[in-house]
Amino acid sequence: MSQPGFWDDPETAGKVVAELKAAKATIDPVRKLLAAAEDAGVMLELAAEESDDPDAVRQLDTELTAVSEQLERVELLTLLSRPNDARDCFFSIQAGAGGTESCDWAEMLLRMYLRYFEPAGYKVEELSRKEGEGAGIASVNLLVRGPHAYGYLSCEAGVHRLIRLSPFDSAHRRHTSFAGVDVLPELDEVSVEIDWAKDVREDTYRASGAGGQHVNKTSSAIRLTHLPTGLVVQCQNERSQHQNRANARKMLAARLQQLEEKKRDAELAQLYDDRGEIAFGGQIRTYWLHPTQRVKDHRTGVEIGNAQAVLDGELDDLIAAQLRHRAGKRSQGD
Repeated sequence: MSQPGFWDDPETAGKVVAELKAAKATIDPVRKLLAAAEDAGVMLELAAEESDDPDAVRQLDTELTAVSEQLERVELLTLLSRPNDARDCFFSIQAGAGGTESCDWAEMLLRMYLRYFEPAGYKVEELSRKEGEGAGIASVNLLVRGPHAYGYLSCEAGVHRLIRLSPFDSAHRRHTSFAGVDVLPELDEVSVEIDWAKDVREDTYRASGAGGQHVNKTSSAIRLTHLPTGLVVQCQNERSQHQNRANARKMLAARLQQLEEKKRDAELAQLYDDRGEIAFGGQIRTYWLHPTQRVKDHRTGVEIGNAQAVLDGELDDLIAAQLRHRAGKRSQGD
């Protein structure tokens, strides 16, 4: 990258930088594992020499725990072997059946994921948001950048169900709410051909929500409709119309690519089957806040007794279990 002329072609340079980041995201955890193992080896020698020193034994235990945790991270990386797993991704949340209840639930999911993204090292950009009627959000589209973002977050694609005592019901009865999560890789190139002039209708409109007066007074938001399939995407963040159009085109291209892959790739087809409709019967995970406090992933069978911790962004165990489950299904299909 330091060579003269490297940045003369920004598009090519960007691809090289992205490949470098993906490689580092794989190599760095292995380096950390080797360093942790070396530290543990030193502490093992010290503990053997000073077996009567409780501090040395405790330090050895700490180092071995660090090795075990880092080894698990590296193990999970070996499960991220699909072509797009290392890519950044578009991450969408859509309220489902349940009206105001589900819009509120969609906003709760957004909070959960935002709390997960930051400590996981992801950078998040909000591309569009549609407020719910009365409470919550009807939908939100995010661009998530970071190490193996698509690989990890694709584990969250599906219908999420919430069971709780409703804060919107004067009788305080138990309600069930649904929201759907969709995850698409951000692709540099797509194999599907798109006739942007003939097959895509572009509408511009004034963006709403956060972003300042400029956003609300200019028609900077973009909505694209792919006429042959009926797919619709939109982008309305606070940046220029040109940038909104570029992001919207990327989202549409990624959706069309995934539709094509769904037709010929059994794994992606299964992912879509698992996602199903945003209503009862298609959920991948249920969050109970009443009468118990627990979360269960219906794909893996993993159950966590602290629902609030999950809603506060502690998703590592659930995602790790789904990565192993998915890898197991792939191996069975080989």
